[in-house]
Order: sequence, then C-alpha cells, then structure tokens
Amino acid sequence: MYKLPENLGSKYAFVSTASSRAEQLQTGARPRTPNPEGRKLTIIAQEEVATGLVQAIPEDESAESSEENSKVSAEEE
Repeated sequence: MYKLPENLGSKYAFVSTASSRAEQLQTGARPRTPNPEGRKLTIIAQEEVATGLVQAIPEDESAESSEENSKVSAEEE
C-alpha cells in the first residue's frame, strides 16, 4: 500500500482517483510510470496517484472538463 498523498486528504479520495486512473489505463491511456511492463494496471494507477503523476479533479470542475468528464488529470511530462 502506498502512503496517502497529502493533497487528497482521505483514503476514499485516493481509492477513487486510482480507480478512475486504472479505468483510463484499461481504455488505452499511456502509463506515466517508468517500466510499467508486467505490472497490473491497478498497481500502476496507485503508484501514479501516490507519486503525484496524476491528480484528482474536484467533482464540480470535472463536469466542466471538455475531456469526457475525466476525474483524473495527468500532468504534462
């Protein structure tokens, strides 16, 4: 288990964000972690959220997002 990032504030927010990111990975999004080969997408998503590679978007802002109402925002590399 990864340490809860300070910007999320609750276990629920971490799990919800990681779940949304795992769903994105399953539908073809590229992983942002180094060497993702052979690892489960749920583990990759948890690592990305824990290390800050992706961040949660508050619900009110995600409804305004033009990118299919995504709940997770991947930072630019």
